[in-house]
Amino acid sequence: MRTVDVIQKKRDGLELTSDEIKWLIEGYVAGTVPDYQMAAFAMAVYFKGMSTREISDLTMTMVGTGQQIDLSAISGVKVDKHSTGGVGDKVTLVLVPLVASFGVPVAKMSGRGLGHTGGTLDKLESIKGFQIERSQEEFIEQVQNIGLSVIGQSDQLVKADKLLYALRDVTATVDTIPLIASSVMSKKIAAGADSILLDVTVGEGAFMKNLEDARALARTMVDLGKAVGRRTTAVITDMSQPLGTSIGNRLEILEALDILQGKGREDVTEFICELGQIMLGLANVEKTVKEVREHLFDGSALQKFEAMVVAQGGDLEDLYRSSSAKYVVEVTADEVGYISELPAMEFGLFAMRLGAGRAVKTDVLDFETGIVFEKKVGEPVKIGEIVAKIYANEKISQELVTEFKKNVKISNEPKKVREIIEVIA
Repeated sequence: MRTVDVIQKKRDGLELTSDEIKWLIEGYVAGTVPDYQMAAFAMAVYFKGMSTREISDLTMTMVGTGQQIDLSAISGVKVDKHSTGGVGDKVTLVLVPLVASFGVPVAKMSGRGLGHTGGTLDKLESIKGFQIERSQEEFIEQVQNIGLSVIGQSDQLVKADKLLYALRDVTATVDTIPLIASSVMSKKIAAGADSILLDVTVGEGAFMKNLEDARALARTMVDLGKAVGRRTTAVITDMSQPLGTSIGNRLEILEALDILQGKGREDVTEFICELGQIMLGLANVEKTVKEVREHLFDGSALQKFEAMVVAQGGDLEDLYRSSSAKYVVEVTADEVGYISELPAMEFGLFAMRLGAGRAVKTDVLDFETGIVFEKKVGEPVKIGEIVAKIYANEKISQELVTEFKKNVKISNEPKKVREIIEVIA
């Protein structure tokens, strides 16, 4: 078998055999298939796509290139959750302890942020002492003891994905459904959970810009999960504006704490409780959204979050401190009306420039910087009223404030926003 023949076959739109896919991926991990040929293959997939069977073969071959986590020592139905990425997405910080507070074990491996998207691990590392690097034994023991853990993905897990994702990132082949689906699901399958909730974001700040593509990705991933015996549900959620009020690591921890204490915005609170209901259902625990919400108000979810912070070396006193950013600049409205657009991508990139995100993987984050919105899409605003606050450790110029304001769109009519657009099971 020759790599060039496999590339040519896919370039011509033909279906690859299981053996061809296995040979190619295993060769890439072993170093016998070079980057330039794998890049050509990824571009061929980008333009020609893959059948459901090909994607399934690709996913399971990738799973086989690394360690697979055995969670059988943990009693009960283990649930996991994954988001395809967004701006201000602190859902995991609230959802994991919320679900765990009902006695459902959550063993989650998360990622870091890059570009306009934020990473759960970075947010947790803004808590002094919090350790995201844990051995498999420590990970399992913690879930057995307190019901939850969120750690970094092991380097030994799905080696093919680590190599392939880095290549896709620099060859403009990230946003193609077969490669996104196989990347996400290979990691979720290898991580060992029994049931998986997928949050497929759609809109200006997401990989999937339109509903049709988001549906196709969600359906593909759900089918992949079911094919290997994992109960899988996907929700398609809006990412046209930042989620919740804050962008930035320390700021998002503080917002998550507000939500965990029942003091968060109504829209993001309801959204997370709806996800909680679905995730609990995947573990055969049937609750109403109202019943799920009660665990935010009675302290059950917060108690679980604090227990996780302590178990992973975090400082509880530091957990609750405010951002130490040197400068806080208020951005006010120049006209009256309703907020009609807060483009997620633009504000994610703006926060990145403040130091809250990475342009490249080697960038060092400033945990204290970011943006807090006082107004969201659909809400009324008056001249001079505060729309947002910028948190920075470098002085903010008037030019930067003007640039920020250009992305705050105001109209005469209120606009309705739906957080959950569709559920695919």
